Amino acid sequence: MTAKPILEISNIEVVYNRTVQVLRGLSLRVEEGQVVALLGSNGAGKSTTLKAVSNLLQLEDGAVTAGAISFDGAPLAALTPHGLVRRGLFHVMEGRRIFEDLTVEENLVAATYALTGRAGKPASFDAVYAYFPRLYERRSGRAGYLSGGEQQMLAIGRALVAEPKLILLDEPSLGLSPKLVEEIFTIIARINRERGVSMLLVEQNAAVALAVSHYGYIMETGKIVLDGPTQRLMADEDVREFYLGMAGERGEKSYRDIKHYKRRKRWLS
Repeated sequence: MTAKPILEISNIEVVYNRTVQVLRGLSLRVEEGQVVALLGSNGAGKSTTLKAVSNLLQLEDGAVTAGAISFDGAPLAALTPHGLVRRGLFHVMEGRRIFEDLTVEENLVAATYALTGRAGKPASFDAVYAYFPRLYERRSGRAGYLSGGEQQMLAIGRALVAEPKLILLDEPSLGLSPKLVEEIFTIIARINRERGVSMLLVEQNAAVALAVSHYGYIMETGKIVLDGPTQRLMADEDVREFYLGMAGERGEKSYRDIKHYKRRKRWLS
């Protein structure tokens, strides 16, 4: 990866409650215009990584205790979360986090406050309805009455209104049907392709994440253990077995094999 990075994380460590270390010397980068997937099992530290980038750790008594993070060429440690949004970094958190008592349109209007200090009317406001026609149909209804898929569309739509350079996406497929997952990830790929928005994507569904990404990182216990272009990761035997569910020539696995799978991962040997 040699192009200019929009996000660069260099050897960071994260500690919660001053005692529990979650990230251990983690480094990754997102280049301008790329979708980068961050994969790993539950508890690996994926969501913590996103919160470290968006400076939300302090809300959970967490802190970056070592290393550095830069966004668009500048350190971000001293910036507030809302300051980062105004600079072009938007975090779509796990669980959508929309304003349920506001209408769909009011949710989108709320996101325009991220544009304070920028000149002109945001063209992205109308673009949200172009990407998500269902939101236009329900624009006057309360967001709390939307389906899970529609709420996820709204969460992504709010990010678009803010005209971001980088979107952090945390588990956008969580709780959605396979059909909705396919629809939302198709739109994510369109947004990246048509608007050039960079994305760091945390996702349990490794197959769909790798299908829309250019580069991928795999985490285990707070550190990166494998990374590479998505084509290379999808061809890797261990990635195919442990993240894509393709056993290949190894055949069916016994409980004993699964229980001790970590010992067989080449990247941990």
